[in-house]
Order: sequence, then structure tokens, then C-alpha cells
Amino acid sequence: MLKGLLTMFLISSLAHPGLTIDAEKQQASTKMQSEISIIHVTPYPVKKENVEPLSLEAKAAMTIDFRSGAKIYEKNIHEKLQIASITKLMTAIIISEEESGEEKIKVSRKAANTPGSKIWLYPGEIITAGNLLEALLIHSANDAAVALAEYNAITEEEFVKKMNEKAEKIGLKETHFMNSTGLDNDENYSTAWDISLLATYAYKKARIRELVSRSEGKIRSVDGSITHDLKTTNEILGGPFNVVGLKTGNTILAGPSFVSVAKGPNPSLRQEVITVVLNSPQRFAETSKLLEWTYNAYSW
Repeated sequence: MLKGLLTMFLISSLAHPGLTIDAEKQQASTKMQSEISIIHVTPYPVKKENVEPLSLEAKAAMTIDFRSGAKIYEKNIHEKLQIASITKLMTAIIISEEESGEEKIKVSRKAANTPGSKIWLYPGEIITAGNLLEALLIHSANDAAVALAEYNAITEEEFVKKMNEKAEKIGLKETHFMNSTGLDNDENYSTAWDISLLATYAYKKARIRELVSRSEGKIRSVDGSITHDLKTTNEILGGPFNVVGLKTGNTILAGPSFVSVAKGPNPSLRQEVITVVLNSPQRFAETSKLLEWTYNAYSW
């Protein structure tokens, strides 16, 4: 009897294949609803209608949405340009990944004599890697960059090799480094697009994220006998667009440049964006202009 009922059920299933199809449809519908739910909780910038175009004097510029990586604004984003101290983001990445911050570093004469922006480290001064990282990211100190590079890889030249290897690993295909500081060199270059990727990678690191949000600081040598005051080079930290970082750059060949991270006028909406302006006559004013256009032109 039982065997006969099973046979009848199988025949009925074959005669009504729609039963199987309905089940497949139901599974597909459930999967689609799940995917829609995922999209819903990951806001994606949508351009509004009738948006006026934006004109910037910067040689290259762009905005991307931090969470999705979507391009919001772009100008010459693949043009290779020198990037000055934005280079220090890669220096900071390697140090934050490979050093604890407690390491005691003896400053070499070469590091102390590095030209450009500096905190005036003394040859022979002993200071922690953590303090030098603060000087690197808050004050954009070239002497701190070289001291960190030499400690990490014995020579700055060996450290630069690690910088280029790291660039390749994180997908920077239009970037090449020649020093740890960003001092002018024809072979130290990147693009607005690659910088947006570099900035995204760097900003995900808690230590970097915390330091670039500071406007000032004070660090001391290990024995406490030498003090260095730090002041941010980011002139629009905070402000109406809640700028929380990231890195400035300015040399003769690179021109004034800036990569920013901003949370937007209403941080609760999670509208974080990264902007890049390279070789701009007014890097902070143009970044503010770019942010204003971005938040007026797009919704999340």
C-alpha cells in the first residue's frame, strides 16, 4: 500500500513540474530580497538631476565614496604627477603595519639634516617610532620620515623598495616612489586615482585615522630632554564638511596638493568621501569647493 502511494506521488510530481519551478522561484525571490537588503544597508551615492558641472584649477582632482569606492568627480585622474608629502601615507602604512610604536630609534645625521618640512630632530636623539609617526602625519616632518625609514629597513633606499612592493600589492598601478618623504624627484609620482586608493587603504588603519584627525601635539625624546611641538598642515580640519584628515603635500614641482577624508555635513548619514586635488593654486579652497559640490550634487 505504502509503495503504491509513493509511486502515485512521483507520477503526480512529474505531471506537475510547476511544483519544482515554484520552489526554485521562491528560492530566487528569497535570494533577491537578501541582496536588496544588503544593498539597502550600504548607501551608494546617487547623482541628483540638473547638477551644474564643477570646474577646478587643480591639474588633477577626484572624489570617491569611501564605502563603495564609487567615482563621484574626476579630472585627469590617470595623469602621472609628483605628489610631494602625500608620499608619506605609504611611509606611514608600512611603519604602522611593521612597528609597534614602542621601538627606540636613534636619529642619524642624514635624517636630522633632511631638508623641507621638519621638527628639527637632533643627530643622536633617541625617540620612539610612535612619536615619529605622530610627527610624520601631523606635522608632515621629513626628518621623521627618514628616521623611520632607516630604522625599518637600515637605509632609506631599502625602505623605498618596500614602498614600491606595497604599492603593487594594494593595486597602485600608476605610482612609483623614490623616497620616503615626497621631496621632488621625477620618478616619485602617482595619479589622483591611485592616491584615492592609497588614502582608502591608509584611512582604514586605526592609528593613522586617529593621528590625522589631530590639529596639534607635543612629543619628546625618550629621556625627556628634547621636546618637539607639532602643528597640522591641514588648514580645513573639521569645518562644515567634517574633514577628518588626511595628508597635505607641497613642493616646487608637485605644487600645492591635498587628499582629504570628510564625513559630510551630517555625519550620521555616513557620507564619507575622499577627495584629491593635485597641483592646485588653492588646494584647501578647491577641496572645500569640491566637497560642497559633492554633497549638493549627490545623495546617499
